[in-house]
Amino acid sequence: MAAPGGLSGSGAPDELIRRGATPSVPTIGQVARAESVRLGDRGVRRREHELRSALVGLGPLEPVVADPSVTDVLVNGDGQVWVDRGEGVERAPVVVGDPVDVRRLATRLAGLAGRRLDDAQPWVDGLLPDGSRLHAVLPPLVDGGAHVSLRIPRHRHRDLDDLVGTGMLDDETAERLRQAVAQRRSVVVSGGTGTGKTTLLAAMLACVPAGERILLVEDVAEMSVDHPHTVRLQSRSANTEGVGRVSLDELVRQALRMRPDRLVVGEVRGPEVRELLMALNTGHEGGCGTVHANAAADVPARLEALGTLAGMAPEVTRAQVALAVDLVVHLRRGPRGRRVEEVVAMGDLVGR
Repeated sequence: MAAPGGLSGSGAPDELIRRGATPSVPTIGQVARAESVRLGDRGVRRREHELRSALVGLGPLEPVVADPSVTDVLVNGDGQVWVDRGEGVERAPVVVGDPVDVRRLATRLAGLAGRRLDDAQPWVDGLLPDGSRLHAVLPPLVDGGAHVSLRIPRHRHRDLDDLVGTGMLDDETAERLRQAVAQRRSVVVSGGTGTGKTTLLAAMLACVPAGERILLVEDVAEMSVDHPHTVRLQSRSANTEGVGRVSLDELVRQALRMRPDRLVVGEVRGPEVRELLMALNTGHEGGCGTVHANAAADVPARLEALGTLAGMAPEVTRAQVALAVDLVVHLRRGPRGRRVEEVVAMGDLVGR
C-alpha cells in the first residue's frame, strides 16, 4: 500500500520526518497502515501512536511530560534532556537525538504554539495546546544548537494545608497568610525561578471568599486557582507582521474596568507595576502578585527598578510601594525543597 505523497512502506515515516512535515491525523494513520504487512493490526496502532508523537506531538519528550512529578523539561542542543521535579535539575532517561532533531522539535513546537521560530526570529515564547509554557532559542544566540524549555502545568488545586503537608510552610505561617487574605492585605510573593511563587499565590487565592471576583492578569496562563469566580486575562505577542501585541500593563488597565474585587498580576516584571501600584493605592485592596527577588529585603529595590522602566521617578515608586503593599512573602529552594523563608511587613522593609 502506498502512503500519501508517494511514500510507502517503512521509509514513509522517515521521509516525512526529513521533510519536517506536520501531517494530518488521517495521514498518520495511512502511513502507519502502509506498514501493516509487516506490523500487523496491533503494530499498526502502536506505530500510529509513535508517528503521531514524532510528527505532531512531543516526540521523545512525551514520557517525561507525562510524569506528574515533573514541572520543567529542558532540552539542550546536543539532545540531552533534563527535568525538574521540584528538588533540582536531573538528567532524564531520554534523548531527543542530534542538534538537527532538537532544532526540528523546537520549530515544530513553536508552530503548535502559533509562533514563528527561524533565523530571522531566533527565540520564541508561547503556550502549547496542553497548556505547557514553551521557550526556545536558536544559534547563534545560544551555543551548541537549539535549546528548548518547557514549564509543565500541573492543574492540581493545592490549598495552604496541602502546602503545609509538603513542608513549604508551617501551620503558623499558613494561618498568617489566611488572615492576610481575609483582611484584604496586599501581598507580594517573591523568590527565584522555580521556588514555588505561583503555587503559593494560587493557594492563597483559594482562601478568597466565593462571593468575590478575582481578575488574574498573566503573561502566560500558568496559575491554577481553585476559586469559582476567576477571570483570566493573558497578554499577546505581536504576529509575524509585528502587530497585535497586547501588553500586561494594558491588560491591568482593562482589568480595572471589569469590577475586580481582587486584582492579581501573575508576575510583575515591567511597566505593569505602575498600573498595579496605582490600583492598590486607589481602593483596590487585597491585590497581589509575584516578583523575582533574592530576598524579601530586595523587593522594594526590585519594584523601584521596575517603576523606573515604567517612567516613574524612584522617589515616587518608593512612596507608592510603601503605601500599596502590606506584606512580602519570600520563598527559597534549598536541599529540603521549596520553603517560605520569610514573611515580613513592607513597612519594616521601607521604614515607614
